[in-house]
Amino acid sequence: MSQYSTISTTKKKTIADLQRMKQAGQKITSLTAYDASFSAMLDQADIDILLVGDSLGMVMQGHSSTLPVTVQNMIYHTQMVSCSSQQAFIIADLPFMSSATPLQAAENAALLIQQGGAQMIKLEGAKIKAIEFMVQQAIPVCAHLGLLPQSIYQLGKYAVQGKQKQDAAKILADAVKVEQAGAQMLIVECIPAALAQQISEQLTIPVIGIGAGVHCDGQVLVLYDMLDISLGRKPRFSKNYMQ
Repeated sequence: MSQYSTISTTKKKTIADLQRMKQAGQKITSLTAYDASFSAMLDQADIDILLVGDSLGMVMQGHSSTLPVTVQNMIYHTQMVSCSSQQAFIIADLPFMSSATPLQAAENAALLIQQGGAQMIKLEGAKIKAIEFMVQQAIPVCAHLGLLPQSIYQLGKYAVQGKQKQDAAKILADAVKVEQAGAQMLIVECIPAALAQQISEQLTIPVIGIGAGVHCDGQVLVLYDMLDISLGRKPRFSKNYMQ
């Protein structure tokens, strides 16, 4: 048992549970969480997945991007979330430049699991070799395609990806590749709804969308955007539930 776990009779969700939800056509719910208080509240609301995202760099630390977030930051916040979550499935992000090589990705993922209490590790991009190596080390992987916030300096702005035919074809091909590499979940961010639906239908693993239409196997939102307490501009796809 992890040093951050507490004794509970509540059954913790597993990747097998989420896979069964996809097969049964049950929508998967996911929100970001960064601390124990919100983690406990979201547990009570029966949210399926808590994503400890590097978005904390923007909504909690006040940075203009996710790039300053470190592995130690991620471990710290994942610890807090895992302490108070009794039933949700916990995914933690590998932050910028923490997965430059397959070995580095696996070592940092192990820290997030052993010290943070994560059940799955998310990394941006179609890093096939890193995914394969992590899976070989028994590390559950969630891939992330579409808009990649860690690539913001290359992209220049946060915008919908895959609008052009060739770009959509690449995202679809990458989705197939990450599943073949062993990823057990995929997050698609800011891509056309039709493309997200095609990916969800073609892949056997759960596909979770953010700003990607309603036809994915589930949806994830940044909690602070949903509560309208994020700093700066809010995504157009995120409804303000405080109004």
